[in-house]
Amino acid sequence: MRTQFVEPFEDKFKKLSQEVKDSFYKQIGFLANNLRHPSLRAKKFDEEKDIWQARVDGHYRFYFQIRGDTYFILNIRRHKD
Repeated sequence: MRTQFVEPFEDKFKKLSQEVKDSFYKQIGFLANNLRHPSLRAKKFDEEKDIWQARVDGHYRFYFQIRGDTYFILNIRRHKD
């Protein structure tokens, strides 16, 4: 599977710490190979809009849609603890 980054993801990602960015890159590698990788904890976030949520780390989540053979990364934000 391929990944493509779209707004508002790109703007929000630029503002994150390097530590969060590194964790995201690790997780996106897992996503590209296996949606069900245990560390992602991927699940449907919004059934109506077909948006998924996956874990970056204990504090951040990213949101995406699956279209064909591509994951469209829509957003990243702090997860409510």
